[in-house]
Amino acid sequence: MKKYDAIIIGAGHNGLICAAYLAKAGKSVLVLERRHLVGGATVTEEIYPGFKYTVCSYVVSLFRPQIISDLNLPSHGFELLPLDGTLSPMLNGDYLMRWHDSGDTRRELMRHSSKDAEAYDRFGQLMYHLAMTVRPMLSTAAPSPTSLSPANLKLLRSIASEFGKKEEYLFDLAKLMTMSSADFVEQYFETPVLQGTLSASGVIGTFMGPRSPGSAYVMLHHYMGEIDGQFRAWGFPRGGMGSVAEAIASSARSFGAEIRTEAPIDQILIKNGTALGVVLEGGEEIYAKTTVSSVDPNRTFLKMIDPVHLDPEFVSQIGRFKFRGSSGKVNLSLDALPEFACLDGIRKRGESTDPYLSGGMSISPSIDYVERAYDDAKYGQFSRRPYMDIILPSMIDPSMAPPGKHVMSIFVQYAPYDLSAAGGWPANSEAFGDTVIDTLAEYIPNLKEIILHRQVVTPWDMEQTFGLTGGNIFHGELTLDQLFFLRPTPGSSGYSTPVRGLFTCGSGSHPGGGVMGAPGQLAAKEILGGAK
Repeated sequence: MKKYDAIIIGAGHNGLICAAYLAKAGKSVLVLERRHLVGGATVTEEIYPGFKYTVCSYVVSLFRPQIISDLNLPSHGFELLPLDGTLSPMLNGDYLMRWHDSGDTRRELMRHSSKDAEAYDRFGQLMYHLAMTVRPMLSTAAPSPTSLSPANLKLLRSIASEFGKKEEYLFDLAKLMTMSSADFVEQYFETPVLQGTLSASGVIGTFMGPRSPGSAYVMLHHYMGEIDGQFRAWGFPRGGMGSVAEAIASSARSFGAEIRTEAPIDQILIKNGTALGVVLEGGEEIYAKTTVSSVDPNRTFLKMIDPVHLDPEFVSQIGRFKFRGSSGKVNLSLDALPEFACLDGIRKRGESTDPYLSGGMSISPSIDYVERAYDDAKYGQFSRRPYMDIILPSMIDPSMAPPGKHVMSIFVQYAPYDLSAAGGWPANSEAFGDTVIDTLAEYIPNLKEIILHRQVVTPWDMEQTFGLTGGNIFHGELTLDQLFFLRPTPGSSGYSTPVRGLFTCGSGSHPGGGVMGAPGQLAAKEILGGAK
């Protein structure tokens, strides 16, 4: 009977990255995925013939450039297409367009506020330096503040040294870590639509409003991505998000990793406090020297392990880890391009609106708008007028839809997992979809008449289909009490676990969620370092 060096539970992007690094180092690796395709929530699916949906995750920004290089992903089909800016429409017929070109953005901001036009570059420079201050913490395992081991002390000194290089920004960083995104943004800008669209990035995937303390860090988390060396750039992968996972899987296979789909795990095999492998739902036992879970902490420790193998306090800590899903997705097949009312003037001049539709679109006209959307969620209701982050993948990659047709990807907040309405999500998903369409139609008058198909993905669907506990897209909220050395619990932030031979590599580990890849990469480094 074959015994692998490592078994990876789950073929999400982090699990595949961990597998690829381990296989590249010469280890025999088996990846086990319960669905019929790899990618976890990073998938592209052709739900309707010819229309390819990025079902859950929908853009790339945080993905580590070093991973792309180390795994030679471009040779496996990875290609990133840049999104050129963000359109924020307003109901009064106006709009704000933030282009990647700073000069174009400055001219656009001058239409709204000369003060904001002057402040925008200063704000961007500060966010850049704050991101560079935090980045060392995201590029290494989180050190424990209590451990006196030589390796931990060396790591603490290294991070302290990096922080020392950015000493002048530490006061701003301390404020950002504790402030709300609304308060932080309002220090710089006065235009409501600019305040709204900037502060909204502080609530993505997190059960907080823009006025909740701590949401400013979430804003920074989404601010620190880069594409081809360009800071704060967002991109769409050719072929959809699934092509990211497929490229990583192809790289892993090229190094010798095996990947099995439709192989759901029943339990992790443990004997005398050591993980020995896994048992599949059909009863098949597979053994490995190391077992690595890329699924979230709840499923790993409370569903796949008999609690007799874990300390009760650790089980209690995992039980307190917050998984409050707060977002949903609506994916649309369209018969024609949506016509935003705010772009009527451009169409009347005979100019193309394509540049405005080839980036992101944010329905966040003010901070109060987003905060009111959160107010509904606090009491167990989906937002009556939700915040929406939208892209048209077919404008960036025409292969995503038939000629002349389009697909629209709509990230929606708020959609609380614990819905108070009778029947829960199974009975209310279509009403949620209707609310999203009705709200968006106020900005796009022709929307309802061009919809061919729609897919509504609720937090309940995310849990049932993709295994995301509570429908949380980050495997646990990105709040300060669940970050760095506290993710997922004090003492288990370094990818090793209380069970010998068992490691974690998913977004529930440091440094957190998003299509970043760092948890998978850093977990592999720790496993390989321990194997020396």
